[in-house]
Amino acid sequence: MSVILEFSIFPLDRGVSVSEEVSRVIEMIDSTGIEYQLTAMGTLIETPNITQALAIVEQAAQIIHGTGCQRVYAAIKIDSRPAREHGLQGKIESIQKRLGEVNLNPGIESD
Repeated sequence: MSVILEFSIFPLDRGVSVSEEVSRVIEMIDSTGIEYQLTAMGTLIETPNITQALAIVEQAAQIIHGTGCQRVYAAIKIDSRPAREHGLQGKIESIQKRLGEVNLNPGIESD
């Protein structure tokens, strides 16, 4: 089974820049060893089940609250598919089969 969860999470009481708090969340995700992809507007994670994916979101909220934040905002999208593995990479490869190489890092020229 593959669960791809895309989420953005950030404190609402920190002003314009929240990169310090978001960086702590990314460090936590990285330490889990799961596959993830950081984007400009959120983070994609892939786990074997929904429980594990939601536990990461819960831990992210705890991390941000742990900085003294009184209010956290999160937006979540979930794609759950029992017969899929390595969905993050597979979805990209499926598009590349149709279009050829695509730029996964806008603003950065691909080789």
